[in-house]
Amino acid sequence: MVGMTTTRRSGPLTRDDLERLRSTEDGLRYELIDGSIVVTPAPGRWHQTAVLRLAMILDQARPASMVVMLAPFDVHLADDTAVQPDVLVARRDELTDTDLPAAPVLAVEVLSPSTRHIDLRLKQERYLRAGCPSYWVVDPLQPSLTAWELAGGVYQEVVSIRGDEATHLTVPFAVDVVPADLVSD
Repeated sequence: MVGMTTTRRSGPLTRDDLERLRSTEDGLRYELIDGSIVVTPAPGRWHQTAVLRLAMILDQARPASMVVMLAPFDVHLADDTAVQPDVLVARRDELTDTDLPAAPVLAVEVLSPSTRHIDLRLKQERYLRAGCPSYWVVDPLQPSLTAWELAGGVYQEVVSIRGDEATHLTVPFAVDVVPADLVSD
């Protein structure tokens, strides 16, 4: 896949290995999923526009007990997994100054051509195993939002909307979203 690299050594990599790689400051994004390093390029304009606008919507709707964070901010799901959701919602009392050492209450990934497979397969599965109650994926190039909620140990799709369609989501809190508004000029 163009723009994406995964690395594996004889044994699974750890968060310490991840930190050593990140110290290169090469403008790439490094995450650790199940002991493998995933490297992706910096996101583009529409990706960042959607991230910012969705974070603003979530931040205005969140209860005081929750916090909205933007990548890069580490979510440590296990010793061999440290991801950086594009947008996350966490309980305020679960955050540290440097990371979230537990699953967020909401993880949002905004698709890019180089991250589509990672976001829709690897990360979704990893958030599920960690018990993240809500997972959303936004496609800024074909404005859409798909939301899943954890029920009975699996993600159930609760909404999939496109363009000017509006939705009212209630998990992790009540919020209204229109995909086209996330990327309109």
